[in-house]
Amino acid sequence: MSYPRKAPDKAYNNLQFLNSSDARTIRILAEYLEPLRRFRQQGVRDTVVFFGSARIQSAEAAAKRLREVQEKVDVGKASFDQELALAESGVKLARYYEDTVELARLMTAWSMGLKGKRRFMVCSGGGPGIMEAANRGASEAGGKSVGLNISLPFEQSPNPYISRELNFEFHYFFMRKFWFVYLAKAVVIFPGGFGTLDELMEVLTLIQTRKMSKKKVPMVIYGSEYWNDVLNFAGMARWGMIHKEDLELFQFMDSPQEAFAYLSTELERNYL
Repeated sequence: MSYPRKAPDKAYNNLQFLNSSDARTIRILAEYLEPLRRFRQQGVRDTVVFFGSARIQSAEAAAKRLREVQEKVDVGKASFDQELALAESGVKLARYYEDTVELARLMTAWSMGLKGKRRFMVCSGGGPGIMEAANRGASEAGGKSVGLNISLPFEQSPNPYISRELNFEFHYFFMRKFWFVYLAKAVVIFPGGFGTLDELMEVLTLIQTRKMSKKKVPMVIYGSEYWNDVLNFAGMARWGMIHKEDLELFQFMDSPQEAFAYLSTELERNYL
């Protein structure tokens, strides 16, 4: 006696296939189409993107860490130089966390008062540190915000302040970067490491080469003390590696109020 055979899975239900190297282009396309659908559903037209380190803590957390290290040093359980120096540096860097919260709060409160649904929404990389601070500031203002997270072996887990329906998890860096840039009408770069430098240089390159087909994307590099120690843009111009006019593609700023005044004015002038 013969029995009817069970039909095989359709290709789009075959998880073994979908997770294989042969289906990579499908997965890449999914990381374009699924966010596109959600942004449309949520009425997100454009964003103000915040970049910065995942390692920068809030003032409270940094102060707590310093106390813990000092206690360990007092009982001889830690080397005085390296661990204590890092904890002290963390306290100094914590001002950028607090400034991010305030700038994101100011931007969100301002954008919520504009005519037009959900303009200039705060967007971060979705993780801890400066990213958390940006989403936190938007939340404190009573607004929604975007988190474009990415799966990494360390550091990167979604922060609790991202709006649930705008919390994304990416596998491919280049698709995550696409969504950072595609909706961005302004960019703020806070202190950070390799990842932040990568984002800074990529956005600058796109603006310089006019691959971002928008009227203007105001760019704030926040924290002149840090960035002037890490990078030398003026030196690039002196060596002829960039034009002197390229130095006008961004502005260094050091207070949330100054950055807010510049960004809101530029956004009103160019997009409202």
